[in-house]
Amino acid sequence: MISPKFFYDTLANCGIDFYAGVPDSLLKNLCAYITDHADAAHNIIAANEGGAMGLAAGHYLATGHIPVVYMQNSGEGNIINPLASLTDPDVYNIPVLLVIGWRGKPGVHDEPQHVKQGKVTTGLLNVMGIDYTVLSKEEDKAEAQIRKAVAHMQATRQCYALVIEKDTFENYQLNSQSSIFNFQLSREEAIQTVAAALGEKDCIVSTTGMISRELFEYRTVKNEGHERDFLTVGSMGHASQIALGIALAKPDRRVWCFDGDGATIMHMGSMAIVASKAPKNYVHVVFNNGAHDSVGGQPTVGLKIDLPAVAKAVGYKTVYSVDNKEKLEEILSIFNFQFSIFDAPVFLEVKVKKGNRKDLGRPTTTPIQNKEALMAFLKK
Repeated sequence: MISPKFFYDTLANCGIDFYAGVPDSLLKNLCAYITDHADAAHNIIAANEGGAMGLAAGHYLATGHIPVVYMQNSGEGNIINPLASLTDPDVYNIPVLLVIGWRGKPGVHDEPQHVKQGKVTTGLLNVMGIDYTVLSKEEDKAEAQIRKAVAHMQATRQCYALVIEKDTFENYQLNSQSSIFNFQLSREEAIQTVAAALGEKDCIVSTTGMISRELFEYRTVKNEGHERDFLTVGSMGHASQIALGIALAKPDRRVWCFDGDGATIMHMGSMAIVASKAPKNYVHVVFNNGAHDSVGGQPTVGLKIDLPAVAKAVGYKTVYSVDNKEKLEEILSIFNFQFSIFDAPVFLEVKVKKGNRKDLGRPTTTPIQNKEALMAFLKK
């Protein structure tokens, strides 16, 4: 393995010191090092990967220096448009070093949502005309690859990708974790509290990562079925629209979207679409801990902005924010007994502390099984 410091210093020696992107579990040690050693103007955790490409392009236009955009390979989908219509040689010809975590690499066991993306990771780069190399886990070879990538970008002004396999980077513990927020409620307890308050016909669409895992485990511990929950194990940021599609088609059922702050911010425009359709059976719950908890705890701006104010501004009819179990239970009790008096859609922010149980399991059903069970439930 190579050290994050070595990678960071090698790029610095090549004149590269600007980073933007969305954290990834395979890059968490590198992202942690960057967070601790780059100032706020030179490391921006973007709302989504396409936005990171825009930031990178702006940095290059202002300085002439090659920037870095880091991401999980799932983020390739979000950068196709700026790759084709912004940085491409046929348009503005802007060089960006892409650092891509290779989840789902063929032959390496991974979760279902990563399998297809793993198969097409390098193929997408080929289609887009992006030269790439799989970064070596030996520092001398990796240094040669990095210098070759930089020389290519300097000569052609084109993008170049370093594809990162599992266990490429040595462990590095994030130091910049101080926070003025000290919430008592854990996300898992908050999820359990909300799930326990649902009606028999209600269904949940839960977002990517820990939220879906914690919801699945709650059902298992309670010896309940999973047919009422759609676990959005991939497609980060789109749970609210999946829930909206169900809510509009099933107006007799209350539909809950269990969202995270990072996912909500990633495609925040979706909130405006929810509000514009004004579904009377829609409750959008955002569990906000100000972090990308599933990929190393890198910060989001979730606790630096006023998400309830955003919800109200775009047209949610009823908006709440709570940071303790007692207030959460009080609001849920009102929902259960007097929901009809509320104007919907409803937005409920639940502020929770970072972190999760180390022994937290993963869903034991396949995505296909999850889909079929939910569809059968919705037909009842």
